[in-house]
Amino acid sequence: MDLTPYRYDGKHNMDLTQWPTQKIAANADEIRESDLVTLQKLQRRLFAQKENGVVVILQGMDTAGKDGLIRHVFSGLNPSGTRVESFKQPTSVDLQHDFLWRINQALPARGEIAIFNRSQYEDVLISRVHPEILVGQHLPDVQTTADVTDKFFKRRYHDLRHYEQYLRHQGIVTYKFFLHLSYDEQTARLAKRLALPEKNWKFDPSDLKERRYWDAYQAAYTQMLTHTATEKNPWYMIPADNKPTARLLVATILANNLAELDPQHPEVTPAQHQKLQEVLKKLEAGKL
Repeated sequence: MDLTPYRYDGKHNMDLTQWPTQKIAANADEIRESDLVTLQKLQRRLFAQKENGVVVILQGMDTAGKDGLIRHVFSGLNPSGTRVESFKQPTSVDLQHDFLWRINQALPARGEIAIFNRSQYEDVLISRVHPEILVGQHLPDVQTTADVTDKFFKRRYHDLRHYEQYLRHQGIVTYKFFLHLSYDEQTARLAKRLALPEKNWKFDPSDLKERRYWDAYQAAYTQMLTHTATEKNPWYMIPADNKPTARLLVATILANNLAELDPQHPEVTPAQHQKLQEVLKKLEAGKL
């Protein structure tokens, strides 16, 4: 599968209307299973080598399918080396620190994979649509909403790009996925949550409130994607209207990227191998 059409590296301005939200891949479940096996093998080597940590970022509008994607793509990985971090509204403790402080607390150790359900990018999305939330956070030069300007966000985009560059220098690699959902598909998914009793628990009235700002969020995502995609840390644009296809693409792209990272089991030196053989002989002889 050619994954180039899904890769956005920021070399041209983003136009979300030019990226499809709908794609249906034949035999998506069968192909994804092979990718899941590949992911499991690569994760074991990553965990054994303990040289790189991996951050998988999932961003998208409400109902874009982040939770289901995590359940289907990552459920087969070893829990001891994998964890999911869900970033909700910042707490009062979070707001006493810089906006990346809580992200730092959630970073994976070397050898681990951390899946971020939403991420540091919320801080240039929600705040762009609702700049009033920044007032009262004791930020330098932000006393009113009039202070939340393009200059403010350009500074944050700069910080986000260089943060990922810094993490890469420390062995923490970031893979970023934008689940691109259409307005009509969100309508259908919200309706299903309201109509089916077994899905009622998933409905949050705030989803309808934020839906009124759909165009504003599309503009915020456009700016964020344009200014935070780079050659080494691109965004992958995932058409999310069809869930099996979205899961297939994320699994395949992640498997390909981890294969390029090429984690390996630590090599045993001849001296270590000899000691292991001596221990094995004692164990088989009942001396241990």
